[in-house]
Amino acid sequence: MQKNYQDIFNKAADIIAEYLRDSDSNMSSTVNYQSPKELKKLLDFKIEDEGISYDILFNYLEKYLQYSVNTRNKQFFNQLYAGTNIPGFLGEVFSAVSNTSMYTYEVAPAATLIEKYLIKKMCNIAGFKNGNGIFVTGGSNANLIAMFSARNKILPQGKTEGMQNAPKFTAFVSDQAHYSFGTAANLLGIGSDALIKVKSDKYGKMIPEELEKEILASKQRNEIPFFVAGTAGTTLLGAFDPISDITEIAKKHNCRIHIDGSFGGSVILSSKYKYLFKGIENTDSFTWNPHKLMNVPLVTSVILLNEKNILRSNLTKLSTDYIFHENEDENCDLGEISIQCGRKVDALKLWSAWKFYGNKGYEKRIDDLFEVAEYFETKVKEFEDLELMSERQTLTVCFRYNPGNIEDLNKVNLNIREKLRKSGKSMVNYGYIGQDLTIRFVVSNADVQKSDIDIFFKNFFETIKQIKDEKFAS
Repeated sequence: MQKNYQDIFNKAADIIAEYLRDSDSNMSSTVNYQSPKELKKLLDFKIEDEGISYDILFNYLEKYLQYSVNTRNKQFFNQLYAGTNIPGFLGEVFSAVSNTSMYTYEVAPAATLIEKYLIKKMCNIAGFKNGNGIFVTGGSNANLIAMFSARNKILPQGKTEGMQNAPKFTAFVSDQAHYSFGTAANLLGIGSDALIKVKSDKYGKMIPEELEKEILASKQRNEIPFFVAGTAGTTLLGAFDPISDITEIAKKHNCRIHIDGSFGGSVILSSKYKYLFKGIENTDSFTWNPHKLMNVPLVTSVILLNEKNILRSNLTKLSTDYIFHENEDENCDLGEISIQCGRKVDALKLWSAWKFYGNKGYEKRIDDLFEVAEYFETKVKEFEDLELMSERQTLTVCFRYNPGNIEDLNKVNLNIREKLRKSGKSMVNYGYIGQDLTIRFVVSNADVQKSDIDIFFKNFFETIKQIKDEKFAS
């Protein structure tokens, strides 16, 4: 098949540019919602024996964009990630076209040095003076490696002998922590039942006294507490656990201490809000996802360890002379500290974005997010029919519609959220605080302005009116 690269990439660039321009318009939709049944009819997924032309392929790709959720849209407040970071996008494209893997310097020389530089920079920011780290496939994987490293440090023989003859180990997280820790305990043979969930306060922060109480109770049961994980930015309330306090307790009881910054890790770039990470330099590991508040394309995740050689010591001996060779490059072979073999180049997109915005630029972007979140909270308080469900702490705001004369507030608010989501006007998520459904707004797109918040509330109240009109008409 004859390839005219210029024509192919010009066409691709035209489609992408139009998509980005449309996303910038207030008239665009967050989603052209279709049910799964309807979408199967609209998109032809079947792969035939014979191939197709580039023109036909582009038609399919345009349809893909047409029916995908547009996370660049400034009314997308649904997830902990949002927006399109153009320098990061370019880094993604250039890494994809070179199509290399990150296991050796031999096949990824520039990418290896970029990753090593970024890991050192991020360790320095976290105060890990003798640290190391690696890019991984997401925050869940980073949390797994943190627990994996802790287990191997406390029980080195577990690496070769397994857990079948080991005493019962216990790990501790907040009752607001991410579910990935249960999965990690399962995968490591510790068992998800050995993951003890510590009570949090009304703000969603782990209570240090409750942590120590649970550790002491575990010891009374002749178990071995080995791992404590705090959270820097919980999924629903955006809470930061008191890092210094829980670190002190963890160290006192010989537990490794990890901080899951999957959501809020990038807040550490702000001088104004870095106080939330007080004590981070004394922890053992730190999950940081630049694909969230730094808006770098998914997936861009890092696990940082406050000990240089722990990642290498995690692994069994690599008898693979067909990949790893003894030469001047061997100390740069990142495959020797990774649980993956083939590994995508994720460092280039982060480096491209950070290089473009600079340290000060990213600090401003983080500070701007807080300003928008504060504005959203202020607006909620201004509307009589809206109720703030919890005091805003960082970048999420939990609220609901409550005019005071509705019996089933959960049902009503879920209906509002679903109708708003499917309309494509604005997209926002929900969760539960106790038994009460709360609509969760989260700002993670640094391009969002206060005017976009005003548009959200306009769409929100128009949706309520539409529901009332439909009910009256029926």
